[in-house]
Amino acid sequence: MQSSKSLHLHRFNQSIAGLIALLLVGCTPPEAPKAATHKALLGTLDNQWYRESAAAVAETNNQVQRLALEAGSAKNIILFVGDGMGVTTVTAARIFDGQQQGMSGEENSLSFGRFPFVGLSKTYNVDAQTADSAGTMTALISGVKTNIGVIGLDEDTLKGDCESAAGNQVFTALELAELAGLSTGIVSTARITHATPAATYAKSADRDWENPSMMPAAALAAGCEDIASQLINFERNLEARYPGVDSNGIEVAMGGGRREFLPKDAAANSPDARSPVEGDRNDKRNLVDEWKALYPDGDYVFDQAGFDAVDSASNQQLFGLFNESEMLYAADRKNDIAGEPSLTEMTAKAIDILDNNDRGFFLMVEAGRIDHGHHANSAFAALSDTVELSLAVQAALDATSREDTLIIVTADHSHVFTMAGYPKRGNPILGKVVEVGSETPILGDDGLPYTTLGYINGLGFRDLGDETNADMAYYSKSLGGRQDLTAVDTEAEGFHQEVLVPRESETHGGEDVAIYAIGPGAHLVTGSNEQSIVFHVMNHAGNLLEKARAVLR
Repeated sequence: MQSSKSLHLHRFNQSIAGLIALLLVGCTPPEAPKAATHKALLGTLDNQWYRESAAAVAETNNQVQRLALEAGSAKNIILFVGDGMGVTTVTAARIFDGQQQGMSGEENSLSFGRFPFVGLSKTYNVDAQTADSAGTMTALISGVKTNIGVIGLDEDTLKGDCESAAGNQVFTALELAELAGLSTGIVSTARITHATPAATYAKSADRDWENPSMMPAAALAAGCEDIASQLINFERNLEARYPGVDSNGIEVAMGGGRREFLPKDAAANSPDARSPVEGDRNDKRNLVDEWKALYPDGDYVFDQAGFDAVDSASNQQLFGLFNESEMLYAADRKNDIAGEPSLTEMTAKAIDILDNNDRGFFLMVEAGRIDHGHHANSAFAALSDTVELSLAVQAALDATSREDTLIIVTADHSHVFTMAGYPKRGNPILGKVVEVGSETPILGDDGLPYTTLGYINGLGFRDLGDETNADMAYYSKSLGGRQDLTAVDTEAEGFHQEVLVPRESETHGGEDVAIYAIGPGAHLVTGSNEQSIVFHVMNHAGNLLEKARAVLR
């Protein structure tokens, strides 16, 4: 009887042989075709769409043949998470990006759209049909699906119940990488204590427990630690969980969320504080000062100038908190008081620091504000941040090798974001629907024009002109239903799409999202899977668990 590995290799080789045969059949004309058939065949072979697709198949075949099947063939692993980046968002962002470059848009590709392997991820939580980021990111980073609102704990944990967390902690890919001696990093445009980045390093029965002022007295009395404190104490906590391990902590952590680390004391404000009292902590701890004491050779930065001054070649540890809460939307960065780096800049800097380790690195990068743009019904904000994610992925591709680095790009969940109507090729993706053969917007049965992009629910229509801060939508009441958009510039930065159901905020969607992969182990991304498979692909590619076990023996 064949072993499972032999059977896998046999089937894999069969699929490669079949793919090569398909290429040969598709690209080699018959020996003696009739004249008319021969002419038609040559015409087809010269067709642009035919040639481009054939080249894509050939390149995928080359990628497959180069991939090593053995576990541990990836020295480095980078996981990109576009928070809320459903398939509709990717499609619309691809067109949006292309149109900004002067193309019709549809033919454009985002950087990860050219990855050779793509699969689907089922995003539901154990207890929820439509998921949140806490449960989904726990699945992505730990390989274990769990309940909505729960971080780093399995499904036996009750949301908001501190005592139920005992014994239900799960390990993460970042923790395994740390145990194995790899360098580790997390980057996010959201608060670094927000659900997605937090799931890489924290264990919390409630995603909202970012600082002690957000925690109930019972949780504090039971000894549960807030998420910001867990980031600062990551090294200590990991060593306590695995006695005998000597960790050097997370090398790179950058994002927003200074308020979660600072005390409620104006004296602790950062130079670019927006609030009279920036910090939210009610325990008087200044976690920034605590981090500096723990890592005296590290760099703490809070603005663009400090970020630019970091020497990637000599840096031992980097902690960056660039805003009181979330970092700004990509389109709004120019308005930051002290300036803040882009997601692309943070990604490149993180890799420059992490790749100083000859053993390799693990890096998680989150485009957190895609999600927030959608929650505010601002397609412009969501698509702009998706394009920025694409640039960050390209920066990672440029800084690493396909031979030793696995890069995965995926989403934790989608949004109730739609792309509809019958707009003609090249119609502005943020515009009103103009159909083929027409020069004016088509009208619905209610006599009003409508946009290609829309949402099922949320705050609804806003006409804020050139306002790039999508969160301004929250300063007025929700507005459901159709509006007369005849004289409204729907392509303006401050336009927010109509909704069917008015709500205080737009909701997540429940459909599958895409997983894109390139590099060693990428061939395992295929088909429709439980979201937890992403961890297992990374674990196989980097042999993380076995490397960690070797240290613990």
